[in-house]
Amino acid sequence: MDLEHARQVAAQAAQAAGLLLRDGVRGSLGARPKGAKGDVVTDLDLASEKLILERLLTAFPSHSVIAEESGLLGSAGAEWTWLVDPLDGTNNVAIGLPAYVIGLALCHEGRPVLGVVHEPVPGHTWSAVRGRGACGPSGVRLAPPYRPWRHGPVVAWTQGHGVSRAAAHPLKMRLDLGTRRMLQLWAPLLSWVMLARGDIDGFVGYCAEAVDLPAGALLAQEAGMEIRALDGGPFPEGFEGPPEDRSFVAGPPEAIPSLLALVGSA
Repeated sequence: MDLEHARQVAAQAAQAAGLLLRDGVRGSLGARPKGAKGDVVTDLDLASEKLILERLLTAFPSHSVIAEESGLLGSAGAEWTWLVDPLDGTNNVAIGLPAYVIGLALCHEGRPVLGVVHEPVPGHTWSAVRGRGACGPSGVRLAPPYRPWRHGPVVAWTQGHGVSRAAAHPLKMRLDLGTRRMLQLWAPLLSWVMLARGDIDGFVGYCAEAVDLPAGALLAQEAGMEIRALDGGPFPEGFEGPPEDRSFVAGPPEAIPSLLALVGSA
């Protein structure tokens, strides 16, 4: 498998979908409820996903795909599986907030080996191949220096759609009290990009969604960030486990002990 070729195909698909989204947000979104937790889906989600699936399955017809809206296409447990979030930040788009991205990950036997995140508004693309580093829009390697906190960390937060407010409350409250700022962007892939660039000091997730997690996590790891389970143990790299396996603390290696102490108190 030529991962550099796969990276190029994925980046081009995400960029084409990004143009579609950037033009589409100016018109009627066709937003409607999705599930019973207050989530929404729009015509743009479906159009972006259709475009990406066509590109991926034309280039890699033997691969399986798990897409946010369409679910599984192909065989479960395939050797090569793509994960596609065609519009991460749909709720932001629905209220007119221009904070959204597109995320694609390629997994080999369940382990992410390639991640691409594209932000349509500025037209920027970030990507990573396992063991080969992470790259920004200009092709420059992402390797932000560690910056010690002077007044507490700025930490992003995400939780899965199925997590109740009561279940997440103790951890969120502790983060809110123990950090300088806690960001809730409604677009976790954008938070991963911010961590990989060094814009924020950490990222905490509770039962995060499986489709968008691998691309962002790989991007951050290849930029030098470390990811741990909430108890400080190893973070499972696959996407096929239960939701609790997708709870994490991420940040620069130097900051991980302090971040774990922060969430451990909750």
